[in-house]
Amino acid sequence: MTRRRLRIAAWCAALLAFAGCGVLAQRTEAPAPGSPDRAQLEQLLDAVAVVPSRPNAADYQRGCKVGEGCVFGPSWSDDTDAPGGHDGCDTRNDVLGEQLTDVVFRQGTRNCVVLSGQLADPYSGKTVPFSKANAGDIQIDHVYPLAAAWDFGASTWPLERRMEFANDTRYNLLAVTGSINQGKSDDTPQDWLPPDGAYHCFYAGKYLTVAVQYRLPISEADKSALTRVAKGCD
Repeated sequence: MTRRRLRIAAWCAALLAFAGCGVLAQRTEAPAPGSPDRAQLEQLLDAVAVVPSRPNAADYQRGCKVGEGCVFGPSWSDDTDAPGGHDGCDTRNDVLGEQLTDVVFRQGTRNCVVLSGQLADPYSGKTVPFSKANAGDIQIDHVYPLAAAWDFGASTWPLERRMEFANDTRYNLLAVTGSINQGKSDDTPQDWLPPDGAYHCFYAGKYLTVAVQYRLPISEADKSALTRVAKGCD
């Protein structure tokens, strides 16, 4: 068992999770404002394709150094047809500029390079300051992780489609705290839900919307986890 899986198992035991780690943090709070309701989530669940389990597609290499696969293209490339593409600003700064408040841009960058701002973290609800000097404190999460997308079918896509997916600010990218993003890694809903239960409905809606938009399936275990979330989103 990997170190990350051992950590997840320990969390599950500590929280008395008994139906799989997808229920790691059962929601008891009211859904955060702007979250989809049960009917909306059930509509998405009806629309998404479901497969028995997550496949294990070969040759996933995110890195773009010499000899690496670069299967989703260079990180935060502006050279894509994704929303915000070809605007002269890399994708990471596009996300920061759109999702932070009180944003300060570097002079002379045409409101591109974000120097500072405030993040309302969409997975914890906490307000987190951002500064370029400590850029790793805020990271950009692929709601439907790249490695998971590769396994579930993106390995068969043309590179242009994969680059669009990796840089899609409309559907698949969220600015989040670095520690939460690292903890999420490439997990899907069966193994990970936001630490603040009030944001489970929001996350479920985002995840399913990406899946439907890109015709990516979810596993049966993911569907079970998301169905449990939906039941609490009235």
